[in-house]
Amino acid sequence: MRLGMMCLTGALLGLMTYWMKHSSEGEVAVADLLDGKGEPVGHATFTPLMKGVRIQVTLFHLQPGLHSMHIQMGGEGHRPAFKSSGAHFNPFGKRHGAQNKDGPHAGDLPNFEVGDDGTAQVEVTAFHIMLSPGKNSILPSGKTCLVIHEKPDDEVSDPTGNAGSQLACGVIQKP
Repeated sequence: MRLGMMCLTGALLGLMTYWMKHSSEGEVAVADLLDGKGEPVGHATFTPLMKGVRIQVTLFHLQPGLHSMHIQMGGEGHRPAFKSSGAHFNPFGKRHGAQNKDGPHAGDLPNFEVGDDGTAQVEVTAFHIMLSPGKNSILPSGKTCLVIHEKPDDEVSDPTGNAGSQLACGVIQKP
């Protein structure tokens, strides 16, 4: 009986490891964030979860204070104003904002704070996007970008949340 339980446990652990490895293999995405002058100001990594995507962002050389970020539908980040970044990623036709009764856009992400030294470490889970194929996939490469805005998002105003100018942008792509 004990040997049977050990074999079953080993088999389950092996299957879990195999499934976890193969369910996310090749699905990681990244974005190198540049400011309006083309200077690096950060890096983002997108990792699939069972539900949603974990986004880890390291930022530097930004103004201290509250800022916002969004995933946007333009897969280009033409400087200096990043107008080619397009509208917020919104495959389900929702209204903007986490506090909007008809929202949010899939690309709406929480506000974050940049410290007095101009740096920030941000980690969020985006539940309305995925990396694998589907209507709400932020891949294939070049389809979407991550944009950092000068102000916090008010989480209600449609379509942009009154987040101000786009300070930085990075095309989301496979590494």
